[in-house]
Amino acid sequence: MLSFIGLGLYDKTDVSEKGLTAIRNADHIFLENYTSRLMGTSCEELQNYYGKPVHILGREDVELHPDKILGTAEREHVVFLCAGDPMVSTTHADLRMRAASRGIKTTIIHAASISSAVCGLSGLQNYRFGKSCSVPFPQKNWFPTTSIDVISQNLSLRLHTLVYLDIQDNRCMIIPEAVALLEKMAEDKKIHIPLYVGIARAGSDNPLVRAGSAELVRSIDFGPPLHIVVVPAELHDMERSYLEMFAGL
Repeated sequence: MLSFIGLGLYDKTDVSEKGLTAIRNADHIFLENYTSRLMGTSCEELQNYYGKPVHILGREDVELHPDKILGTAEREHVVFLCAGDPMVSTTHADLRMRAASRGIKTTIIHAASISSAVCGLSGLQNYRFGKSCSVPFPQKNWFPTTSIDVISQNLSLRLHTLVYLDIQDNRCMIIPEAVALLEKMAEDKKIHIPLYVGIARAGSDNPLVRAGSAELVRSIDFGPPLHIVVVPAELHDMERSYLEMFAGL
């Protein structure tokens, strides 16, 4: 059996009671650590909290070499953990489909997701979000610009854009870096982005939300990650009032 369990947004206590019970009753615990991370805890702390060892998985372990997970799940109860909600990521949906094709029973225990948390923190209405995108760190001879195309299309449809920021083994992109990259793309394609919303440490006791122009947002020290960016479309009156009250617009 393979259970997909969301851990929520920030620390070990964000998991649901149902999820925690399943984790403690499982035979093996795998934690995916590449689509997102719980920045308010560590693997060691999670192991102490669960009372069992936690095996960390990288992207290749899940996408290219899932046999260790699936083979174990054919014989014993395996839990697959991730920050946020399990099925927001297509890579997790793919793993569930692979399990089902091998006759492995699967279950899902949901948790808070950044895609819904941004609405509460920013006041931007959830039904007004279009397609999301991500901003990766550029590399030598590689500067992807898909994100600005998504933003441009959403703006033309009067839809907000949720922009995920790159997470690597040794660094996490921060809001000023992401805005600088988006502004370069926008300048190259002659697109104007009038407003950004930066959100840091969603789910923690001290999240930071700030809204403003690119120049303003790039000047703010948002503190430790994880960070995420929203590019809003034209604001509803209530959205504007909310941002003025809670994000310094």
